[in-house]
Parts: sequence; structure tokens; C-alpha cells
Amino acid sequence: MLLVQNIITHKEAYIKGLAKRNFDAAPVFDQIIALDEKRRATQAQLDNTLADSNKLSKEIGILFKNGEQQKANLLKEKTSQLKESSKELAVTLQKTQDELVQLLYTIPNVPHASVPDGQTEADNEEVFTAGEVPKLAEGALPHWELAKKYDIIDFELGVKITGAGFPVYKGKGARLQRALINYFLDKNIAAGYKEVQVPHLVNELSGYGTGQLPDKEGQMYHVTGDDLYLIPTAEVPITNIFRDELLQAADLPIQYTGYTPCFRREAGSYGAHVRGLNRLHQFDKVEIVRVEKPEHSYEALEGMMEHIKEILNELQLPYRVLRLCGGDTGFVAALTYDFEVFSTAQDRWLEISSVSNFESYQANRLKLRFKDAEGKNQLAHTLNGSSLALPRVLAGILENYQTEKGIKIPEVLVPYCGFDYID
Repeated sequence: MLLVQNIITHKEAYIKGLAKRNFDAAPVFDQIIALDEKRRATQAQLDNTLADSNKLSKEIGILFKNGEQQKANLLKEKTSQLKESSKELAVTLQKTQDELVQLLYTIPNVPHASVPDGQTEADNEEVFTAGEVPKLAEGALPHWELAKKYDIIDFELGVKITGAGFPVYKGKGARLQRALINYFLDKNIAAGYKEVQVPHLVNELSGYGTGQLPDKEGQMYHVTGDDLYLIPTAEVPITNIFRDELLQAADLPIQYTGYTPCFRREAGSYGAHVRGLNRLHQFDKVEIVRVEKPEHSYEALEGMMEHIKEILNELQLPYRVLRLCGGDTGFVAALTYDFEVFSTAQDRWLEISSVSNFESYQANRLKLRFKDAEGKNQLAHTLNGSSLALPRVLAGILENYQTEKGIKIPEVLVPYCGFDYID
């Protein structure tokens, strides 16, 4: 959530920046500034009314002490009127504050200056590529056919148990899943991230804290009986660890990693691009989250990217990195890089990770602050990234590593799997 004072101070720059998202901020900013002026005026009026009431209360006490009961009773009538006025002003103030916050929730984060113009994923900027695309034998299969051939993932059984988008992993498929999770966690821990296990359901405040609510409410599974939400990513519970916290400068940076299943009610179209593991309603993911001082957050973002590159290099998967354009950047992010692995059998790129800097946008919602060297409270910067999401990594491994003998396991995963091939 943007700070009102920053909107006032940087109004024109923010309007220009948000235009990259095709978001017309000018009329919304005018409403926010008007509401903030009303809030300030109402607060000043309330403060003055309360001060007058307190002053009269002291005078009434003196009058009663001096035996001037008639004068004291007259003043009591005035204090009653002031108390009634203060109640009305308090109600107006609260209503104005609520309207202001709800309006602020509708404004996305201002894109970083490096975010390219553009409205769709076709306008994203490729900034890095690595790895060689393997040449597969004639008749190479997509991962959903390989899963059926080797009986390692059962999509139809998942439909029977739950519905489309809830696969069942079997045998070596399940063991490969577990191997990937452990490998990702070990890599993250070795890079300085502290492992945490967090709840898979969150309350409404947590959803608002990281920006899933109200923007992505329709994409989350809602347990209505308890008013809880199944998490779309571990970012939500991990980042909310720090909601309403005042940290010390010496506490930063904070680096956490965690594995969770993720649940998303994404509506999908039909076709090969959403078949198999390409789009799921439940999937596994290992996340990395950082809390940083503002002056270090973009250096931290680069470090997170290099860390994910190292993982993909070890898996020996061909991949690329995209800087997302304004129209494709998520609602709460200031800058996002997407990692995509190349699926040889499908002849297309598959997104496997998004790494984002939210600057102070989430922290303002979370009321996540730290005390700087001068003793002043500042909003921290938050960052997160997938390290990594399993479904499309697994799809890339199955398709790119298929051989006549079977599916070769990447060398780095063999100690975690306990086998060299799926055959």
C-alpha cells in the first residue's frame, strides 16, 4: 500500500509510473488527497474539542471545590455538548480513515524505473539465458505422456479423488518430488536462509498484509466456516510472521525459506499449454523471503536471482530470465523477474519462478518497521521468490532428460532420489 504522504509529495511521478500498468491514478489520487485533508481537519477538530472538554472539566472541579455549584452545573452542560460533538467527530474520523484505506487498497505498487513499458507477456524483456536445449530422439513425449508411460503421476486418479488440477504422484514420481523439495531447501539453507514450517491456512489480516486480498480474492480457496484461506504460496504466512513488528536495524537482513503446498483457484483454458503439470490447483513450492533495509533491497534482489540461477545450472536445465513489463507485473510488486525453463518436448518456455521486490508496499500494509541508526522508525522492504516451484521444474526434467533407456535423473538429485533412472 502506498503512503499517503508519498502520493502527495510524488504525485506526478507516481501517475507517470502507474501509467506503465495502464492504471489511471490521477482521479484516485485526487480522492485520496481530499480524504486525507478531511481526515486531518476532522482530527484537528476532534483534538480541539477534547482539549476544550478537558479544560472545562478542570474548571468544573475548581468551581465545585470553591462552592460555586451553579456555575459548575452550567459548565457541565457545555461539557456534555462537547462530549457529544467529540463522539460524532470520532465516528466521522473513523469512517474517513476506513474510506481512505479502502481506496489505497485499489492502487497497485508503483513500478521501478527499470520496468519496461508494455501490457502483456509478449512485452517482457529477456535479460539472461543459459543452458543448451537437448536434441531429443524422434517421437519424444510430453511429460503427461511420460507420466502415464512410467506410472509416476496419475492425473485421472486425482480427478477421481478431488478434481482436475490435483495430481497423484506415485512411486519414483513421489520420490523425485520429495528429492526436489529437500534439494531446494538444502540449497537455500546453505545460502543463509533459515528454514521455517508455517501454517497452510491464513486469516484475512494475513491476506491483506501481503496483498492477496482484496486483489486476488477470487483466486484463493476460502474456508467459509472459519473464515480462513488456503495459502497460494508460502510467501503469505512467512511474510506475515513480521506483521505489526518493530525490528532493530541490527536484525536486518532477515532471510527465511519454507516448503508448503500451494492452492490456487486459477481458471484455466483448455489445450496443451495447460495440460499435465503446466497448470495445477494444488502444487508444491519452496519459497525464499527477505526483509531488508531500503538501501539494500535491490542488491538483495540480484542476490536472489543469482541463487536461483545456481540451482538451475546444477539441474542443467535450459532457462531464461525475463524482466516483466508494467502490464504483466503483479499488483504488489515494484519489479519482478520471471525464470522460465525450456520444455523441449512441448517446444515452449514454462515459468518456474518469480522473484520480486515489493519495496515498502507490503511493509506498509503489514506495519513492518525497523528502527534505524538515528532511532527513527522506517518501513522495511520485503522480497520473495520461488526457489523453486516444483510442477514445471519436474515437467522440464521429465521431458528434457528422456532417453531410450528411461528418464535420466539430474546428477545433483541422485543422492536425494537414490536412483539414476525412471524406467
